[in-house]
Amino acid sequence: MKRKIAIAADHAGYEYKEIVKNYLSEQFEVQDFGTFSTNSVDYPDFVHPAATSVENGENELGILICGSGNGVQITANKHQKIRCALCWMPEIATLARQHNDANMISMPARFISKELAIEIVDKFLSTDFEGGRHQNRVDKIAVC
Repeated sequence: MKRKIAIAADHAGYEYKEIVKNYLSEQFEVQDFGTFSTNSVDYPDFVHPAATSVENGENELGILICGSGNGVQITANKHQKIRCALCWMPEIATLARQHNDANMISMPARFISKELAIEIVDKFLSTDFEGGRHQNRVDKIAVC
């Protein structure tokens, strides 16, 4: 059974979203929450449904892409059970999974290459949470 991954982007991240989605489609079941073109959109309209799908277990992990990576990350992290890390290099994605049990990542399409985006996604999806001393910290993240 294929792992389920949510993906979403705004207009600035659309091209990267399509590349990542196509790259992952053979190995994973990818649910695309949009956007579906380069027309200007409001990223929360796509991020909230993607984050909800990870939060409720419909998708195991999520990938978000916008120009800076910040807007989509901030939006996703408004969800109580989401831990979305802004990743601009593979090592950040690895540490976000190992130490923070990140269940979503955001990437800045305007600041990384398409090849680097794939490397970041690979690290995110192939790294496990270490637990141990990190679990206590992760347990303290949620406010309610």
